Amino acid sequence: MKRRNFVKNSFLGASALSISPSLRGNPTKQPAGETFNLNYAPHNGMFKNHAGNDFVDQIKFMADQGFRSIEDNGMMKRSISEQERIGKTLDDLGMDMGVFVIDKGGNGANTFAAGKQEHTDIFLKSCQTAVDVAKRVNAKWMTVVPGNYERRLPLDIQTGNVIETLKRASEIFEPHGLIMVLEPLSDTPDLFLRYSPQTHLICKGVDSPACKILYDAYHMQKNEGNLITNIDYCWDEIAYFQVGDNPGRKEPYTGEINYQNVFKHIYDKGYKGIVGMEHGLSEGGKSGEIKLIESYRKADAFL
Repeated sequence: MKRRNFVKNSFLGASALSISPSLRGNPTKQPAGETFNLNYAPHNGMFKNHAGNDFVDQIKFMADQGFRSIEDNGMMKRSISEQERIGKTLDDLGMDMGVFVIDKGGNGANTFAAGKQEHTDIFLKSCQTAVDVAKRVNAKWMTVVPGNYERRLPLDIQTGNVIETLKRASEIFEPHGLIMVLEPLSDTPDLFLRYSPQTHLICKGVDSPACKILYDAYHMQKNEGNLITNIDYCWDEIAYFQVGDNPGRKEPYTGEINYQNVFKHIYDKGYKGIVGMEHGLSEGGKSGEIKLIESYRKADAFL
């Protein structure tokens, strides 16, 4: 049956087709890749109640439920053997690796905006390490956050400093076909990078296929709203999406964002990349994990 007809003929809520047979005690696996229109990527820990604490076992469970990708912000902190083990599992299951975070050192205080060479050197060294990590897990995208606003400098000077640092990093990633995705955040007003048009400007300044936007709809709903319009404004520089509902940063249908409309919009625009599930669960236990899956089935049922 064609995917379009399957979705139209199925109510993806609490129906018998709403979860993989493995959740109902049936050992028959649902074929990965048939469940969702978009490529959603869970994180480590999202299905620990069903699959246990071993991330590899969780990845196998994710595949059983139809997920085709994962994310792991802390991948660079894992041992080489664990990175290789995760990479082999993804390869065996035909799954993709989403973003992991590049450590720039010192968190917000070690900011590109300040234009300090020592900050740039720490970041570029981490970029070199990230290339090796990406090869082990077959990753393409890596999250970068420039750090805090530097109050002693005019905003335009800070922007120039950020662009210059990212140009240096792009020179490292371009030969390997890797992409750092800049993520504007809402965690604190001290952060330099907070808005999608601001990030678009920086990507234009860097002018590299290795520097694009990570559009996290949770953060952007908090900082600027107007999600679909701003996605359109920044579309040519967006390489990656992440989601979480607001308020609360939990799964779709726990807050105010109409994710079915957002998902349909980016699908209709031709987005073929990963949508990272960077959020918590509104309920604990196995029931909370089933609720998580069903929320994505519902939000994804836009065809």
